[in-house]
Amino acid sequence: MEQVRKPFQGVLNIILFNWPFYVSAFFLFLITFYTANYFEKDYANFIQIISILALASIIVSLVVSLYVYDISNLYRLNWIDKSNDERLIVNINAGFDETSYLLQDKFKNSDLIVLDFYNPILHTEASIKRARKAYPSFPKTKHIKTSDTELTDNSADKIFVILSAHEIRNENERAEFFKELYRVIKPKGQIYVTEHLRDLPNFFAYNIGFFNFHAKSSWLKTFKDANLKIKQEIKLTPFISTFILYKNGNTI
Repeated sequence: MEQVRKPFQGVLNIILFNWPFYVSAFFLFLITFYTANYFEKDYANFIQIISILALASIIVSLVVSLYVYDISNLYRLNWIDKSNDERLIVNINAGFDETSYLLQDKFKNSDLIVLDFYNPILHTEASIKRARKAYPSFPKTKHIKTSDTELTDNSADKIFVILSAHEIRNENERAEFFKELYRVIKPKGQIYVTEHLRDLPNFFAYNIGFFNFHAKSSWLKTFKDANLKIKQEIKLTPFISTFILYKNGNTI
């Protein structure tokens, strides 16, 4: 059964999973804005302007997130190619899964395997821990290591890694993960990797938060090291990209 996304689900989840940051930022704004009045007028104006700009930056990031996660076509999945020959679909997440029900509905005639590589020792984002408490896993989700999906060679027609691979912070671990995907994907199969990039649009949208993402050059190196080639890069929005990968040496 398809799980319908609720209005504003994306941006509300961001606030829910990162609420300590937003509460702290709001009180810091109030305190700074108020205490500025105890300084001389020129200094007070400067402090208040900086406070307003900082608050505006947070509001902009939430507006962009609303656009990306609630208004854009990201969760409509109409950017995914589909045929009648796909037998096995694999969806891999990092402890928070918003796409498996949607993929199950899109690929009704295929088997869907959902894998979760979350490791609290290696993947330390506090927001992921809150997300796991708020949302139950997709039924029969298998917990794996990034180096071992426990799937057979050349078995998957499509592998989806949607907004999760960036949680693998260690470069070597990330390289091993994509080598594992190379092993599992069929010679004519496709790997979909959807991510924010550490680029100018995401810097303007998320300010220093864009350091949470990896640069495109870093992704390209990871793909190359895993012997994967890019068939296509889809810009779902100016803030998010999907790389469609296939095994080097094969044509699609």
